[in-house]
Amino acid sequence: MVLCVLACLTVLVVREQLGYYRDAAGRFGWSVALLAAVALIARGVFLGRPVTTGHAAAAAAAASAGLFAHFLALGMLGNVLVAVSGLALMMPTTAQPQPEMLDQVWALVNATRGDPLAPFAMHSSKSYHFNTDKTAAIAYRTRLGFAVVSGDPIGETTQFNALVADFVAMCHSRGWQIIVLAGGQRHLGLWRNETVGQPMLAVPIGRDVVVDVRHFTLAGRRNRNLRQAVQRSHNCGVMTEVVDERDLDSVLMSELGEVLYAAHRAARTERGFCMNLDSVLRGRIPGIKLAIARDRCGQVVAFHRYATAGEGSDITLDVPFRRPDAPNGVDERLSVDMINEAKSGDALRLSLAFAAFPEIFDAIHPGPLQYVAHRMIHLLDPLIQLESLYGYLRKYHSLAERRYVVLCAHHIPAALMVLLSLEFMPRPRLLQRGAR
Repeated sequence: MVLCVLACLTVLVVREQLGYYRDAAGRFGWSVALLAAVALIARGVFLGRPVTTGHAAAAAAAASAGLFAHFLALGMLGNVLVAVSGLALMMPTTAQPQPEMLDQVWALVNATRGDPLAPFAMHSSKSYHFNTDKTAAIAYRTRLGFAVVSGDPIGETTQFNALVADFVAMCHSRGWQIIVLAGGQRHLGLWRNETVGQPMLAVPIGRDVVVDVRHFTLAGRRNRNLRQAVQRSHNCGVMTEVVDERDLDSVLMSELGEVLYAAHRAARTERGFCMNLDSVLRGRIPGIKLAIARDRCGQVVAFHRYATAGEGSDITLDVPFRRPDAPNGVDERLSVDMINEAKSGDALRLSLAFAAFPEIFDAIHPGPLQYVAHRMIHLLDPLIQLESLYGYLRKYHSLAERRYVVLCAHHIPAALMVLLSLEFMPRPRLLQRGAR
């Protein structure tokens, strides 16, 4: 296949040398096309991208079609197809999602303590790189030649250094560039320049919001806003309960499904990669608990979905859902009641969410750069209202470890496109029968 592609390109070169095009414009056009194809092939070889049978077949087909188009005097089309043949030959390979590895991944998540993002490794779209004895793993996803690592590795921390080194070698063998999304501060050293083989830049993107459940209280002046919000829900007659997602009966599942579809216009789709799970109400993922709120008439008006890790020592909020007409304070009530439930269950930490760029929102007198960053953040408001989210999270006074994006500086433009597509590209939401 590769030889076929090269043969087609050679024919075009020979035809050029024989003066197939008598006009300078024609010669210039296909010269540019040939140079583009060669440059794309050279770039793929430099990055170490493997050539698969499928890639070679697509490249051969494009080169042959380009040659045929030239014989038909369709020069512009032929030039484009010739250039595309080089791109097709060196297209990056992709890793397939591995939802079938859920049991092994759950075992590692259940052994990981102190990492609020560990449960999100169980997202069904992710691939996994394990160490030899399967005691540690990296969750990642590939897109456009990048391997995007989701958070920190999970499992046995003593194996992380060797695991990362092996993962980097695997990525290099497939021509993938590495991005770490939401890497924790304590594990940044895993992605040092010497390990990755090129200069890596760590860009802070926010902080975890982790409540110490053993010392949590609503007392005190600084907790007044939170306390008042919770009291409003009590005044409205809101009642709550915590159930295991895998224990839902058909009636409760239908009630929750109605809340999900009433929650927002995009409820039929789901988004997220690094800090979200999928399969809401499907019971696929172990360790999932739901905090459910009902109004005084017994109707379900909201529910929060929580994932567990570290043998129950860590609980993490996945996604909250509520009806638009739910009583004020219902989200605060569900969070506080889940914290109290966690305390009674001997949990140590409960992560509510992720506070993105808190320094920008907290700035009293923002400088020019902070002002520009603030305006750019609001461009994402149709997808996620980060400032409103931070206003909610600030009530808990529980900012914890910083999170970073780790990448090469010259990859930033492409990385922005890749990361935004992973986090915000909608996917159809699938529910079990009876969930609506």
